[in-house]
Amino acid sequence: MAAFVKCPPARIGQRLEEVDTPSLVLDLDAFERNLAAMKRAVDGRKVRVRPHAKTHKSVDIARRQIADGAIGVCCQKVSEAEALAEGGIADLLVSNEVVGAPKLERLAALSKRVKLGVCVDNPENLRQLAALGCELDVYIEIEVGMGRCGIAAGEPAVALAREIARSTKLRFAGLQAYHGRAQHLRTMEERRSVIASAAEKVRQTKALLAKEGIACPIVTGAGSGTFMFEVDSGAWDEIQPGSYVFMDVDYGKNEWAAPLPRFEHALFVLATVMSRPKPEAAIVDAGLKASSVDSGMPGVWQRAGLTYAKASDEHGFVSVAAGERVALGEKLLLVPGHCDPTVNLYDQYVCVRGGKVEALWPVSARGALY
Repeated sequence: MAAFVKCPPARIGQRLEEVDTPSLVLDLDAFERNLAAMKRAVDGRKVRVRPHAKTHKSVDIARRQIADGAIGVCCQKVSEAEALAEGGIADLLVSNEVVGAPKLERLAALSKRVKLGVCVDNPENLRQLAALGCELDVYIEIEVGMGRCGIAAGEPAVALAREIARSTKLRFAGLQAYHGRAQHLRTMEERRSVIASAAEKVRQTKALLAKEGIACPIVTGAGSGTFMFEVDSGAWDEIQPGSYVFMDVDYGKNEWAAPLPRFEHALFVLATVMSRPKPEAAIVDAGLKASSVDSGMPGVWQRAGLTYAKASDEHGFVSVAAGERVALGEKLLLVPGHCDPTVNLYDQYVCVRGGKVEALWPVSARGALY
């Protein structure tokens, strides 16, 4: 039996309104302005940019980030790193712990192809990495407020660094200090305050490492909602923003002011109005399988009288304000509530400039969950 081949949702040169739906649409002009805004923000600073590819899962986007000065990219899973390595990305950090024989074996194989780093927060996991017999950059993840992975800052982290220093293959590359919860604290002052607290834990740990004579080459971390606070603190050498290339509804709720640039919405889900059951309602063909709602419902782009109110598997319910005109078959752009998991629902980006399809980029690491 012949394999089923999916039809692409668009062709190069098509007008946006001709694109099939639901589709993942990337506004290239806004995307490129976001890349430029990040470059301007860190220009002249002694900090490396290592964007997080878990947001976009795309070789094409990673290449453009590196062309704009990024040292490499982060991945959250080994399979994401494999997909990006296959596309020619040569400097990768798995900014996560890797546990389990199959994953560790693949990590070891990947280390022979690219410059590769990985995070650790547990002595047993460290011994598992050492047993692989391959050369790896190992970052100790310290807990700075995220409440997820990470060993306690200070002496517990230093004890782990001592073990790494005794290894003949593993290299202590530094600290991973990421405060993900800080990214969506709404006010600038809230975010500034928690990053200041995280910076103290970084400094405490670095001071103890120095006392032991253990060099700490890099402190890496930070996200799109806080990265300039990490830069200004002087405690981080490398930042890992991800969502800045796209933005989403949840990030749009944050307060944005200097020193953080305000990034633009560049990622959308294109949907079609498939039913008008009553004047106050429009049903679109983009539901739970088209846009992640873990951080809230999508927004309807530049249509103040329309509100995406709820979703089922294949349908989205849009509330229509009195006097607002919405036609059957009309195309609507939706801003995802959360960009990262929305991207993972699609095979490709429909890249649009000036209302026309310019390119189709594969979501290279779609479904790379292991």
